[in-house]
Amino acid sequence: MADTYFNPTVIVMIVEDNPNVLSRISLMFGQRGFNIDTITASHTHDQKFTRITITTHGDQTVIDRIVRQTHKLVEVHKVAVQTAGTHIERELILVKVEVKDDQRSQIREICEIYHGTIVEMTRTSMILEMTGKPPRIDAFLEVLEPYPIIEMTRTGVTAIDRGPEPLDYDKNRAYA
Repeated sequence: MADTYFNPTVIVMIVEDNPNVLSRISLMFGQRGFNIDTITASHTHDQKFTRITITTHGDQTVIDRIVRQTHKLVEVHKVAVQTAGTHIERELILVKVEVKDDQRSQIREICEIYHGTIVEMTRTSMILEMTGKPPRIDAFLEVLEPYPIIEMTRTGVTAIDRGPEPLDYDKNRAYA
């Protein structure tokens, strides 16, 4: 399996929780030829705001353009590039594998090594769950290659800065 993790840039945004904000952000990326590798979005502790985490690729000029263009969107209150080593990032994968009776213990052992969980088991399949850094998830998938994958889904990266300081943003900026 090819390594899908090429050290992308992690960009975090705090946006107003309004309809179509995510659509406008992804449209802006597409119109300017920027690629989105992964994207996650969820409410913050303040239900008026959504935190969006995007991973993308590009040199420093491209990343600077993404930050400038994204920050121009009126509902975007903060755009920050997560610096390597200063944040914690995780991704979740659910993978359904085809199994035979004599393979169950091998798959259980793989899950234990990777700190994964078996969330469902039938006569012919198992659904596995794992959370970790993207390279570790790639390694987990590589070890599972001998077992036919029926279906899988990955959430995309979510990230948060280390330490006690929150991502600072203007909570009072008015949406036009």
